[in-house]
Amino acid sequence: MRPGVAVVLASASLLVLAPGAPPTAGPPLPARMADTGGGSQLITAQAPRAGATSGTVIWWDRRNGTWVKAGSATARFGAKGLVEGASRKQGTNTTPTGLYDLPYAFGIKKAPDGTEVTYRPVRQNSWWCQDNDSRSYNRWTEPRPADCRADRSEHLISYTTQYAHAYVIGFNYAEPVLGRGAGIFLHVNGRGATAGCVSVPAAAMRAILAWADPVRRPHIAIGTASGATAITRY
Repeated sequence: MRPGVAVVLASASLLVLAPGAPPTAGPPLPARMADTGGGSQLITAQAPRAGATSGTVIWWDRRNGTWVKAGSATARFGAKGLVEGASRKQGTNTTPTGLYDLPYAFGIKKAPDGTEVTYRPVRQNSWWCQDNDSRSYNRWTEPRPADCRADRSEHLISYTTQYAHAYVIGFNYAEPVLGRGAGIFLHVNGRGATAGCVSVPAAAMRAILAWADPVRRPHIAIGTASGATAITRY
């Protein structure tokens, strides 16, 4: 999803790394969720309400049966807020809620030290196809195929800030539904709200990639504090 700037956030982003932080009152967030993906690592991206454009990302480890916070950062969401992933439509500047896998990471810069997940370097001919008429819809292409129009796709190397480091969110990825949306990533903050992705400060993005362990099957859950898109539903 093109990381355009629709809303400029005035508050400064804050990264807080808290390995082994003591739990807050009540069970930790992952323990209250319907599903966490079956692994022992989880990223939660939570907004206070569906119309919000900012919130919090926390990455968690499951240790000895208990979810423990590994780190957290302020997050940005779509300029039009968040919507249920199953009914989302492309081009709406909304972030899809739900529980998703994280197929691989990529970046214009080299992988952060300690990165173990699959990491694809962005090259001059790297594109993410968002053309609903293409057989490559919602896929990385290198080079861009003839049936994937440039004006309906992302030339990844053009987004030097946002795609310095990024993690593919598995929304509409395994079996893409045309028109639902393409190119939803966890990436570095731009100047404001996203066009549907989740973004965090650069230091947080590097920390997440160095933390993620594919053997532990990390997933990401995106949702709100309450209501129909409450993160605990996923």
